[in-house]
Amino acid sequence: MSTATVTPDTKGDKKSEKPLGGRFIGATANYIDERTSLSGFVKELGRKIFPDHWSFMLGEIALWSFVVVLLSGTFLTFFFQASMVETHYTGAYAPMRGVEMSAALESTLRISFDLRGGLLVRQIHHWAALVFVAGIGVHMLRVFFTGAFRKPRELNWVIGFVLFILAMAEGFTGYSLPDDLLSGNGLRIIDGMVKGLPVIGTWTSFLLFGGEFPGTDIVGRLYTLHILLLPAMVLAFVVIHLMLMIINKHTQFAGPARTNDNVVGYPMMPVYMSKMGGFLFITFGTIVLIATFFQINPIWNYGPYDPSPVSAGTQPDWYIGFADGALRLAPPHLDVVFLDHTWSFGIILPVLVLGLFIVLVAIYPFIEAWITGDKREHHIAQRPRNAATRTAIGVAGVIFYAVLWAAASSDLIATHFMLTMEGVIHTLQALLFVGPVLGYFITKRICIALQKKDREIVLHGYESGRIVRLPGGEFIEVHKPVDVYDRWKLIDVDTYEPLVVRPNAKGRIPWTQNLRSAMSRWFFEDRLTPLTQAEIDTADAHQQHVLHDVDETAAAEIRGAHERAGVAEEDIAPADVDHVDETPNTPSSVIATDPVQKPKKGDRAE
Repeated sequence: MSTATVTPDTKGDKKSEKPLGGRFIGATANYIDERTSLSGFVKELGRKIFPDHWSFMLGEIALWSFVVVLLSGTFLTFFFQASMVETHYTGAYAPMRGVEMSAALESTLRISFDLRGGLLVRQIHHWAALVFVAGIGVHMLRVFFTGAFRKPRELNWVIGFVLFILAMAEGFTGYSLPDDLLSGNGLRIIDGMVKGLPVIGTWTSFLLFGGEFPGTDIVGRLYTLHILLLPAMVLAFVVIHLMLMIINKHTQFAGPARTNDNVVGYPMMPVYMSKMGGFLFITFGTIVLIATFFQINPIWNYGPYDPSPVSAGTQPDWYIGFADGALRLAPPHLDVVFLDHTWSFGIILPVLVLGLFIVLVAIYPFIEAWITGDKREHHIAQRPRNAATRTAIGVAGVIFYAVLWAAASSDLIATHFMLTMEGVIHTLQALLFVGPVLGYFITKRICIALQKKDREIVLHGYESGRIVRLPGGEFIEVHKPVDVYDRWKLIDVDTYEPLVVRPNAKGRIPWTQNLRSAMSRWFFEDRLTPLTQAEIDTADAHQQHVLHDVDETAAAEIRGAHERAGVAEEDIAPADVDHVDETPNTPSSVIATDPVQKPKKGDRAE
């Protein structure tokens, strides 16, 4: 009897074991899930479907720019001194050595010239802030013109607008921290606007600056706002904004199989997360490149703040320009003495106009819902041309903002184009009233014309580029029916009609309802009735009939030419064999080739 010892084969077991990193992550995830039950939420979020469109990236630009702002700002916080204590500069920048300045400016100069990479991080922080505000603004324009603010997203619009205001406040407080000449001039303008408020202006200024301007406390107070309160509020509103987007679903543009009850797109994991991650690095890299090659806010050229000099040609950051421009366009000599107080309407009037403009933008979704009486949920984004009045209102608002923004550079416009300062100001004052009105009517006419063009394409087809000669000698261009996928986009239009108000129980119509009815007529008086399915089917049948007649006519013309030339009859292939109709989304598949030539007598075969 013999015994044998069997050695167990452990190679297969080693191959089947998971890597150490995978086991650690799995164990950690299981540990957390057993105590928090987050697996359901993570699974649901990972399977969340998001539609795909290039304009949806505009919001991500703002989001990732904010991430860059936080990262670069955290680095700068370690080295900046928020103090207005007087000191003398002794750093590496020779022209400023020995100059008396505040500790805030001195630390900013040391970050720029003595700290390795400090100037680059400063410029990254500044450029990222500009891109952040611009990203929010452009994202809000996309939401406005596509109607993505309609029910159930009214609150998300308000939150986004509050984010825009907070971003501007965050940028201005950071811009004022270095305590240089340019930032001091900006604070001086704010001080003048605050003091221009009736009754409470002087006391509010004392409260803000801790006494007479500029005081010794403003930098510390702005620093607290800039690195603590405002970032916390922005971060909180960003989280709420994203949560509401997930709860309410993301809007999508019209297309086959897309309705208000579904979302057609890609899941959050792994597709959308991969795209978002890549876009983060693209945004970060672009901002770094801009900060590397384009200088911004060279405080060493301005020096410390001094109330006596004012630099000519200096401009605020772009998002503050509209407020500066409003002050410049205010007519002079508007001070009025009333009740022993001086009422500076040169300041009060711009503040009131800007405040009214901001409030109207914030509550616009509720105004439109009240005018239209629309209480339905909307998850399909509109094409701007299909909401002509809203698009015209948006363009008018953009022109109003742009004129104020341009007014902030009125002095540069005058000097660069060799114009008089008074002429530039008077022209901008006129444009502030005439520009929005002209923009409104021109935009509305353009939108309606584009709607008519879409209707013509659906009913009569699009130009195919194929020219046909009829038996009578007439040349015509053949129109092809639009692709079914493109047609869906052209015919998906909401139907609205002006509201008809009725008397109440007392037989009267309240003035509010009369106002609502009048605004509803104004909103929908110029509109095109959407095409019915019967009209579309009739037009499609007519287009097919016309194409058949054209092909038959062309074939008969060719046969007649063959008979007259004595050429044997051959099978005539239709002109569009193997031809894919060219549409905005599908390019033509026709490739021009040289005709095959028969060998001539005497030619030698190679």
